[in-house]
Amino acid sequence: MPTTRRISLTQYLVEQQREHGRIPGELRLLIEVVARACKRIAIAVNKGALGDVLGSTEQSNVQGEIVKKLDLIANEVLIEANEWGGHLAAMASEEMDSIHVVPNRYPQGEYLLLFDPLDGSSNIDVNVSIGTIFSVLRKVGHARGVSEEDFLQPGRQQAAAGYCVYGPQTTLVLTLGNGVAMFTLDRETGSWVLTAQGVQVPEDTKEFAINMSNLRHWDMPVRRYIDECLQGKEGPRGKDFNMRWVASMVADVHRILTRGGIFMYPWDKREPDKPGKLRLLYEANPMAFIVEQAGGAATNGRERILDLQPRKLHERVSVVLGSRNEVERVTAYHRDAA
Repeated sequence: MPTTRRISLTQYLVEQQREHGRIPGELRLLIEVVARACKRIAIAVNKGALGDVLGSTEQSNVQGEIVKKLDLIANEVLIEANEWGGHLAAMASEEMDSIHVVPNRYPQGEYLLLFDPLDGSSNIDVNVSIGTIFSVLRKVGHARGVSEEDFLQPGRQQAAAGYCVYGPQTTLVLTLGNGVAMFTLDRETGSWVLTAQGVQVPEDTKEFAINMSNLRHWDMPVRRYIDECLQGKEGPRGKDFNMRWVASMVADVHRILTRGGIFMYPWDKREPDKPGKLRLLYEANPMAFIVEQAGGAATNGRERILDLQPRKLHERVSVVLGSRNEVERVTAYHRDAA
């Protein structure tokens, strides 16, 4: 719900720590550092061609995708902002082959940070909303040192998750495991201001988000669901649906948090050996955590995403998330087919 009190992100986090005892001091400071890094990324995004940040590099990332200039900039901003503060043991990014361990010259903390530095990269050059997604885990083992295995935790163990969407407004969405809050960047003061808390996703919806160009490649449960939506009032659902697709997970999920809907990026037959397109640790887990904390649901078509046990750092997964009743319907169709 919208809030009328003008509360900064820092004040909000201090109150969560001091009055409610919900987060330790180190986690509060870590989130503030990530939020400051997102402000720097927002400035770079906003400059666009004026800052010579548009276009692609000659590099490919670990997934074989061409890296945009802003992908690299955002990745470096997040690493440089977070490695010296003493809150982290290591970081992992969609843009890096392996983990980035905090250098020995800095103190090591007890948290692990995972991020997709710039989600929706295909939209950069056409000035459509893009964003940053992040997830925070506690380092489980007490042994010295850190390895990739420390990051392979089910999403339900996240200490915090959030995303920043760089659109007409720059908005930071955050969960600490006790609901979802939204903060808007006040460019005049440079501060994040609380603009909504207790965000709730409606249980029902008339909107779906999926890349319809892939229809011929989908499995039957997904085709069944979309066919029913497209039949509108005359079909089994008895209502007309609208389709929305931004090709930026941050933008699509933000719309769902704001007014409801269902987002789907399912397995398809083009790459049958891959369970999906999106990354479990950098995209699916943090977004599933946020959506569940707002009363929605998130599955891979069969199982709750937050219960999945990751097997590798860059593991992919099918994603169905959003309004609870719609997600449960799609999940039931998958189970019927199985």
